[in-house]
Amino acid sequence: MNNTTTLLERFWVTKEFDKDIYYKLRYDMKPVEMFAREYVGWRTVSNERLIKYEKIPAKAEPFMGIEEFQDNLDYIIFCSLLIYLEDLEDNEAFLLPEMIDMIGITLKGKFDLDWTLFIHRKSLVRVMQYAEKLHLVIERDGNLDDVSRDIQSEVLYENTGLSRYYAVNYPFDVTQYKDYRDFEKNDELADADRGHLRINRVYRMLATSPAMYWDSADDQTSIYLKNQRAWVSKYLDEYIGGRLDIHKNAAFFVQTEEEYGEVFPTGATLSDITLLMCAAIRDVKGLEHKANDTTIISID
Repeated sequence: MNNTTTLLERFWVTKEFDKDIYYKLRYDMKPVEMFAREYVGWRTVSNERLIKYEKIPAKAEPFMGIEEFQDNLDYIIFCSLLIYLEDLEDNEAFLLPEMIDMIGITLKGKFDLDWTLFIHRKSLVRVMQYAEKLHLVIERDGNLDDVSRDIQSEVLYENTGLSRYYAVNYPFDVTQYKDYRDFEKNDELADADRGHLRINRVYRMLATSPAMYWDSADDQTSIYLKNQRAWVSKYLDEYIGGRLDIHKNAAFFVQTEEEYGEVFPTGATLSDITLLMCAAIRDVKGLEHKANDTTIISID
């Protein structure tokens, strides 16, 4: 797996917990930074503690959420945790009940947590497990599983200081944004930058999503891709490794490295069902395809 692919696959690479990979990246940062700056338009964070891409997708997709989270409450508590950790020193210890009290203060008037509810306690457990996975915190004493039964269980954590690098630094004001669509509609870039923004959008969609779709023949992003397919294919293969396939209403960048990401079909039953459904749809006569090559099938 090359350096660019490593950073696409991972949230970040830290010096303390991924030392070998960290130094491998540090010794050859030029292509990593070049891909981010010239093609996908991302910022590369590189310092004495970690290396990461600040990944901003061209379009929000359901799979881009935090896999370990199951409810909106998980995200609310996690954001509150980041705020709490911001005020702590690196390597500073704290008890879970102290953090819980501060989260309650942070969310007061916005969201009322009720720790007598099992679902709220389980949400907290998921958040802390995710924070441990990313090494935002380290569990030093106690058992987090006890929190599911007793919110006052004293679990001792240590703040690693990595939390300050978690959030993306946007080059524009997002304080008035209401949801993810506001990020997609952001129009603060000057007209002169729109051509470069379209290039970034193409590379972002192909590098971060299973497929790039378009609904009409005059879609400007797809027109750029078709006109520049040779160059787009060349650069993606050079920096990531793979093959660009372009169809009527979609484009796919197929990875050539076996260890990259999740492949389809998997051994799961869902893959079998998907393949059977596709085969059945192809056998149906008289189906009408829409302009974007999709088909509506009645359940009657």
